[in-house]
Amino acid sequence: MRVLSIGECMAEMSPQDEAGVFRLGFAGDTFNTAWYLRRLNPDISISYYTGLGTDAISGQLRATIKDADINDQYGVVVPDSTVGLYLISLENGERSFSYWRGQSAARSLASDPRALSLAIDDHDLIYFSGITLAILNALGRETLLAALRAGRAKGRTIVFDPNLRPRLWEDNETMLQGTMAGAEVSDIVLPSFEDEATWFEDVDPKATAQRYQTAGANTVIVKNGADAIYHCSPQGEGTVSVPSIADVIDTTAAGDSFNAAILAGLNDGVSLPQSIAAACQLSGAVVQARGALVSVKPMSLKH
Repeated sequence: MRVLSIGECMAEMSPQDEAGVFRLGFAGDTFNTAWYLRRLNPDISISYYTGLGTDAISGQLRATIKDADINDQYGVVVPDSTVGLYLISLENGERSFSYWRGQSAARSLASDPRALSLAIDDHDLIYFSGITLAILNALGRETLLAALRAGRAKGRTIVFDPNLRPRLWEDNETMLQGTMAGAEVSDIVLPSFEDEATWFEDVDPKATAQRYQTAGANTVIVKNGADAIYHCSPQGEGTVSVPSIADVIDTTAAGDSFNAAILAGLNDGVSLPQSIAAACQLSGAVVQARGALVSVKPMSLKH
């Protein structure tokens, strides 16, 4: 399986033990999923599509992508832009974030429709998120959605995590409309119920799944924190219990890693409940360590 993940990877400044000292890293929802998928199954071909500048930090990000054994040949180069930045602040163990995205080259990732379409045609599965949509302007969103729609018509599998982040959108109504537009071009949607209940006022995970299926998705898996995960697909519906975790240290990338295990399950051809169980196991390990990218072992879901 050839996987293309589309989105933004940002420079991350994380505080260290010494006051005023920060460590530079790189992370972002769609990159995190690609990174975990690479670790779960080294045999899957994975590419990352984004926008990069020509400055030094863009070069560092490109090196990070390559070092992760992820193909960086796709995407666009935006000479007068750079990499988005976020800074993590800690207070009594709680994380908060400050963002600088104005000059992010990733905001122009849909500026070349031909390059985008060629990249989609070169892969079997395309993964994107609500953040991918949110950072684009209206024209960029429509360009991306059109390319994904065309890819789906050609038999590509389109996977979408709504990842609702209202601060990134022009307004809440645009976010809701854009999210549903993302679902309309997707085969698989991977929402988080807490966000969906807040912004779409869904009464339960089944209502979330039905809304996305009505929009056009075939399969929906509704993440729900520590509560049971609801799933529905042409093969039926059901729930999968989430194992309890005694010590949650950092929930960063919990959903991103979960999604990676779902994609790995698609490659391995296993049942949806089996993929979800493996995804719970992986995300459970991730939240018991600090940071977005946590060392994990390769994993085959096949018996």
